[in-house]
Amino acid sequence: MGLFKKKKENTVETKLHQDPEQIKQKDRKKQHKNLADIIVDHNRGIMRFILIVIIINAFLSLTVGINYDLTVYLPDFATSKIAIDKMTDTFGYPGTGRIMLKDVTLYEAKEYKDRIAAVDGVDQLIWCDLTNSIYTSSEFIDYGAIEDYYKDNCAVMDVTFIEGDYSDLTHAAIDEINAIIGERGYLVGMSPTSKFNVENVEGEMKTILTVAVAMIFIILMLTTTSYLEPVLFLLVIGAAIVINKGTNVVLGEISHITNNILAVIQLATSMDYAIFLLSAYERERKGGLDKESALKAGLNTTIRTVLSSSLTTFFGFVVLVFMKFKIGFDLGVVMSKSIICSLLMVIFFMPALLLMMSDMIDKTRHRALLPELKVFSRVVCKVSPFILIVMLLLAVPMYFTQNMNSFMYGVEATGAGERTEIYHQAKEIDAKFGRSNMLVAIFPDEGSVKEKQLIDELDEKTYIKKVMGMSSYLPDGMYEGILPNSLTEMFHKNGYTRLLIYMKTKSESPAAYMYSDEVEAIIDRYYGAENVYLAGTTPTTMDMQEILSTDYAMVNMLAIISIFLVVAIAFKSPVVPIGAMIPIMCAIYLNMSFPYLAGNELIFIAYAVVSCVQLGSTIDYAILTIENYSHIRVHEPDKNKAAIEMIKISFPSMLTSGGILIACGYIVYFVSTSPAICEVGHLIGRGAIFSVFFVTTLMPQILKLMDRFIVTTSEERRQARIQKLRELRTHEKTNDEQNN
Repeated sequence: MGLFKKKKENTVETKLHQDPEQIKQKDRKKQHKNLADIIVDHNRGIMRFILIVIIINAFLSLTVGINYDLTVYLPDFATSKIAIDKMTDTFGYPGTGRIMLKDVTLYEAKEYKDRIAAVDGVDQLIWCDLTNSIYTSSEFIDYGAIEDYYKDNCAVMDVTFIEGDYSDLTHAAIDEINAIIGERGYLVGMSPTSKFNVENVEGEMKTILTVAVAMIFIILMLTTTSYLEPVLFLLVIGAAIVINKGTNVVLGEISHITNNILAVIQLATSMDYAIFLLSAYERERKGGLDKESALKAGLNTTIRTVLSSSLTTFFGFVVLVFMKFKIGFDLGVVMSKSIICSLLMVIFFMPALLLMMSDMIDKTRHRALLPELKVFSRVVCKVSPFILIVMLLLAVPMYFTQNMNSFMYGVEATGAGERTEIYHQAKEIDAKFGRSNMLVAIFPDEGSVKEKQLIDELDEKTYIKKVMGMSSYLPDGMYEGILPNSLTEMFHKNGYTRLLIYMKTKSESPAAYMYSDEVEAIIDRYYGAENVYLAGTTPTTMDMQEILSTDYAMVNMLAIISIFLVVAIAFKSPVVPIGAMIPIMCAIYLNMSFPYLAGNELIFIAYAVVSCVQLGSTIDYAILTIENYSHIRVHEPDKNKAAIEMIKISFPSMLTSGGILIACGYIVYFVSTSPAICEVGHLIGRGAIFSVFFVTTLMPQILKLMDRFIVTTSEERRQARIQKLRELRTHEKTNDEQNN
């Protein structure tokens, strides 16, 4: 018994002299032993179950609707949302477009108009023949009076459809109109643009995913040591993407912005989790363990690592659900769910694949393709103090510069981009005939006299191109009842009157906002503010601007606070998260300053989303450097040497993760034709470049400045583990004495 007791004491003493990292790994193994054992021992059954889940979700993903109409996401209290709902319930909310015919006479244009007006789904066409006599000798035609609609042998017409921009009936009518006008003209506007986006998004997504997978495979090949390891990673995260897309069925539909960026952002932000598990598994195998034992030990280590690592990304996404503009809820739920799905696949699905592919991975080994980073690490550490000084001096100017950006808020920001033919056709029409921005007003039907007075007052405004109401079709003094119901119900229905008001402005501009308010004030004088509803792209954009500006301030602050708390709790220090956030906030400020410096407008929804995504997904790079530095400092008394070793160890991981995020962002940017989605991709790609650069170059000096706090934290953890083992030794001695 004495010999046995002595062996026990020696075992505990050995534990006390072990490397703290080994103690930490053993503690983790002990804590998660049961879960790891279950997963590895039942890997085949778990894999079969997950394959069934993947197949089910693959089919479910086909039933998830894709929404292209941003007005759906306006909160119920927004005045434009109330107006749209009232309009839809009373008259329906029409889709709109503009047609330009080239090289036509007035009479030919009239023939085209009559054919187009007869198309099923077309509500009405606005042209100069309605109020001007154009069917006389050309010598008597006042061309100056009709130049808004006809000049230089070109005719422009405003078309409204019976149903909305995204209706199948509207899209069918657009096809028929294009067949009628052929190469003689263009059809542009919200309805044609909506149809273009609906038809192109699926093809663009396939291209984006194909190119992204190819680029990620190449990046992983450079940073791994087997030709099959990238395949393993892509299978695991690919399964997570399928499950995430399938479970979106609980939302009914998701926005086209979410749908376009979902897969590539999930690939970019989740790949690290699979890399962590494989690295831990191979490290244990090199220590002499067999495959299953190594996988259990590696899984134990990985579970805690990826759980803590993923929290920052998760909170960066989940805060979006608090936006009043409901696309934030859409993005927040789907993107935070992507992190959960990826974690589950790495923990439960990847072990089975790893055991199945392990031999093939070993047979396809290749030499490491990345060079040694000793010289690189030394150079970075030497320049780090100077870069930190420069960035601290530039931080305040960058902060104010990124706040000086010009933003676009409205639905036109998600329309067809500069790479599309429809965009350039719209520009050509605007250049020749000016802009046409439609407002739709409804108010109580209180007689034709009052309505005519209102229309006459609006027509006198220089910024008004045309006002269409019942009086446009009804001669003065003529009774409304002589007109067919199909015409009168376009303007008078259920006790309400509808006016179509065309302004000579962009839909999103200070002038448009001012004139829209003026139009509403005029109508309010006639019918009372509580009885008037004004809808259109401009009122909707005005509400979006007010709501999104408030939303951004809130979600950005929530993201910063939540991530700060996660890092502070993880390191048990309020100082460490400040150091971690310095390079990331510098990267965000510089990223968002570029559009202002280049004189470009930013799409605000992209700006708000990317700020949270960049903060949540790239803060991990800073955390990685802190973790590595903390572990190195336990053995290395020289903090300069520790910083050099930290860069050598950390940079390959940052290069892999950051490279994937950069590639995915720029693939979205170059392939997508939607301006909002392009903007998201561009900001993510450029932001990832800055994040990798600033973490690499700033963190060595920041860590040396924070060394006292980091070393203290590391030492406290080490002492706590040693104390725990001492308590274990005392407990074992007590048990032995009782047994004796």
